[in-house]
Amino acid sequence: MILTGGLKSLLPHVLRRIIRCNRLSISNTSGMAEGYKQANIVILHKSLADDFEKFCHANDGPLPLLYRSKPGDWKCPSLSSDSDIRTDCLQYRIYEHGACTGLLKSLKEYSEQLKDMVTFYLGCSFSFEKAVQNSGIPIRNVEQKCNVSMYKTAVPCSSVSTFCCNLVVTMRPIPESKLEAAVLATSALKEAHGAPIHMGDPGLLGIQDLSKPDYGDPVHLHPGDIPVFWACGVTGVEAVINCRAPLAFTHSPGCMFITDLKNDNVTVRSSRDIPQVHCISQDPLHYSIVSAEAAQKIKTLETLIGTDPGERGITHLCRQDELLKACLSLSHARSVLVTTGFPTHFAHEPPEETDGPPGALAIAAMLQALEKEVAIVTDQRAMNLNKKIIEEAVQLGILKRPVPLLSYQRESADSALMFLCENGNPERPRFDHLIAIERAGMAADGNYYNARKVNIKHLVDPIDDLFLAAQTIPGVATTGVGDGGNELGMGKVKNAVKKHIKNGDVIACDVEADFTVVAGVSNWGGYAIACALYILSTCEMHDRYLRKAVGFPRLSKKMVWLSALPSVTKEEKLLKTLVRHGVRSGKTASLEMEVDGLPFYNTHSLMIEKLL
Repeated sequence: MILTGGLKSLLPHVLRRIIRCNRLSISNTSGMAEGYKQANIVILHKSLADDFEKFCHANDGPLPLLYRSKPGDWKCPSLSSDSDIRTDCLQYRIYEHGACTGLLKSLKEYSEQLKDMVTFYLGCSFSFEKAVQNSGIPIRNVEQKCNVSMYKTAVPCSSVSTFCCNLVVTMRPIPESKLEAAVLATSALKEAHGAPIHMGDPGLLGIQDLSKPDYGDPVHLHPGDIPVFWACGVTGVEAVINCRAPLAFTHSPGCMFITDLKNDNVTVRSSRDIPQVHCISQDPLHYSIVSAEAAQKIKTLETLIGTDPGERGITHLCRQDELLKACLSLSHARSVLVTTGFPTHFAHEPPEETDGPPGALAIAAMLQALEKEVAIVTDQRAMNLNKKIIEEAVQLGILKRPVPLLSYQRESADSALMFLCENGNPERPRFDHLIAIERAGMAADGNYYNARKVNIKHLVDPIDDLFLAAQTIPGVATTGVGDGGNELGMGKVKNAVKKHIKNGDVIACDVEADFTVVAGVSNWGGYAIACALYILSTCEMHDRYLRKAVGFPRLSKKMVWLSALPSVTKEEKLLKTLVRHGVRSGKTASLEMEVDGLPFYNTHSLMIEKLL
């Protein structure tokens, strides 16, 4: 029988009665009893029940617990008035020692065993389909008259005792223009899995082929559709398989228990509840989620650092939301490579300036606090200087531990690939994000210029190669932070540099980054990145998306992140350290407490306070 409009509008108790009498020849309950909650079912021996309940609470994205029965209780009074869990699902599966040994229309023959068993009713994404449709978004599997696609992922759930498994997800194709609406329609429906846990390339979840779902049916994408993935209650089935219980029952995926509970009418309360969706990568395709409240805070940071104290014309280089997108990408990164160093003072030793290293260390400190791998790559001739600066930054409490320090030399055509990837294999990158902050960038003629148009190529190692190679490696993103247009990564705004910046036609960096963060002083860009990463980490909506709705919120680590933020005291001590090592102010070459000719006190210190 084809799913008809009649089944959509039937009341739940009527549908359960029809299912109980075995009068339906349909394969799933998607689209039935629109607007009412449906439930995944897991039935386990009472000795396993407490641990399974803990497992549900530890992974409440895929396993939102609607009701737990007492042993031998076949009813669920808080969900339905007249139900019998032995008969009221379209189809059941029986599992013995982790193996599925049969499909059943009824569990009545197991009534004796069920007296010692507990039933768990878990939320289902079929419950949110009506809310999605009400937002003007098509449900492709309903259109195509088939079950939803379900896939095993490579994402591990948080384990409890014998219950451990990877997350299972459903996939629904959503038109790109409707992504934000789909997130908004589902994010508050926690008992129906809430907001999506991934949007974009299925490979990022470890799913190899969308046409071969592990459960359910393949659902075809229309042109312009993006695969969107929600946590799925079939995760509970995988947990049952892995715990190898002597006897367990579940619903057959797609054959849900239909409750009498209507979906909540959710009203959005504040900007904390309103999602924004941003594309952070085209290859592989990847979107991220952030609350409107957090996004606005980061836009405010971007505005603050975009002031032009040196009156160089940098406001013409600013691009909206680059800080937000760069930091969303960094938030998803596992391992980050940072580079800095602009040897503008070619007549001095060392030739470095005080803009760059403080911003780089501010970023590194926050990445360490967020438990990401971070390394710094710099010029071979500056290794000893940077080693001393890093050691003292640890002693000053700016860094929790030393940051590995690397150098890069071009020895062959594939040197950059060998540096960035294990054995030069683009499928195995060592880093998934590269950041350049106040790093000398290669101009169109292959040289490196300071702001006064002096060629300093003899002092600069070709670290630009790494950013050029990253453009060819899927999944490796790049960010450039600069304040004059001659810094690595500023190639993205080179036309504006040539037009608006003094000597721009010669000095403009030709090498692009995916994201370009423009600041009045590059250090400010580094401080803003650290602050923005903190904002994202404390955004509940983004945190849930990052951890794929498994495990517990990471907000317990908030104090660790807070302590990693830059401060006036930290930056004052670091600048004194740089000056002591002979590192000079960019514009004036003076060995004073200044950066780019601007005094630390009442200029840089004020900016740090504003950003915090």
